[in-house]
Amino acid sequence: MTYIVALTGGIGSGKSTVADEFAKLGTTIVDADIIARQVVEPGKPALDAIRLRFGDAVLNNDGSLNRTALRQRIFSSPEEKQWLNNLLHPLIHQETQTQFQAISTLYILWVVPLLVENGLQQRAQRILVVDVDRETQLERTLARDGISLLQAENILAAQATREQRLAYADDIIDNSRCPNELAPQVAELHRQYLELAASAADRMTKNE
Repeated sequence: MTYIVALTGGIGSGKSTVADEFAKLGTTIVDADIIARQVVEPGKPALDAIRLRFGDAVLNNDGSLNRTALRQRIFSSPEEKQWLNNLLHPLIHQETQTQFQAISTLYILWVVPLLVENGLQQRAQRILVVDVDRETQLERTLARDGISLLQAENILAAQATREQRLAYADDIIDNSRCPNELAPQVAELHRQYLELAASAADRMTKNE
């Protein structure tokens, strides 16, 4: 079994930037956000179910899912959010496991934003948290997504707190510092993960 390192962090923390740095070093990436987009592509049963539930208002002109419109619909309704989670989470889990099983590298970096919120900690051998302060999260989210401050604050309120996330961290990347400091942090963690993964593989071989 391939060693799994879960990378998580709140919105605007820079998870994708960190994952890109790992990818430059040859790390295999499995990204839950990418899988979540794939399972609702046009022609997929999940998108048909969403359209039946919420109507054409949550679709773009080309028939693809308008994620912003859908987010606005479910944020004010816990019942609708739960319905969507019940639809998508099994599909995302199934595709994630399929990708895990197809990978033979020493370790996988599993990028999963809602690791803590969805109780997925036990599926990884190690947890890496990308950490920034709340003000930085809001600033980056507003600049990137073009949403209102209230919408950004609502998203943060729906996620695990910084303290809750850090409580599960085996490793932490401080991504509020100078961008030039990120690559050395990632390179050192990559080295450690290769060693940990090799040791875990050796133990598994000896136990067989």
